Amino acid sequence: MSINSLDHDDMANVSSKWDFTDEVDTQQRRPGKDLKSAEARRRIEMLREIRESGLTIEEAKELGLLH
Repeated sequence: MSINSLDHDDMANVSSKWDFTDEVDTQQRRPGKDLKSAEARRRIEMLREIRESGLTIEEAKELGLLH
């Protein structure tokens, strides 16, 4: 689709129908995503520390460092 084939009046009409509640819903879902990202960062850091210590993944699991 070419940019020239877009109907700018239709685009303006659609944008005027946007609802603020859509934006609020998106923001409310964000904390769950942030929590997952934080958990992933902690896990990556833990794996780096295990690697730096010289342990293997299997040894770390045996020691209870990984679940």
